[in-house]
Amino acid sequence: MALKRMDNVLIVVEDLDAVIAFFVELGMRLEGKGPLEGRFAERVIGLEDVKQDIAMLRMPDGNGGIELARFHQPKAVVPEPKIAPSNTLGYRRIMFALDENLDDVLDRLRPHGAELVGEIEPYGGIFRLCYVRGPEGIVVGLAEELN
Repeated sequence: MALKRMDNVLIVVEDLDAVIAFFVELGMRLEGKGPLEGRFAERVIGLEDVKQDIAMLRMPDGNGGIELARFHQPKAVVPEPKIAPSNTLGYRRIMFALDENLDDVLDRLRPHGAELVGEIEPYGGIFRLCYVRGPEGIVVGLAEELN
């Protein structure tokens, strides 16, 4: 098998601090934040004259994470429509399993711009699930395990 683990998912954002605050409130840990530029970055991502700020967030257990990038140059490309519906091609959401009540998590996320995409729904008597659109239209799925 070639895979060892899934390390992180990259999300390109405009308001780095707002998105960091959203994911920290959700329970992720900010591991680091700073500039990234130079030949190394340019060669890896296939762009020239790269200047960006990045932030790495980790899951509470240290496994898996989200890397956020704010490009100063070249400027980020904005997709159309910016707030895409659930059936748009490409990455649509990141799903998180919760260790607390879904309603309490939603109450904490709302001041950070979170809005339900649809409704909270039970799934097979095992989970309560919902999709939440956070800052910059980022969609996360939240799953509360039912006992």
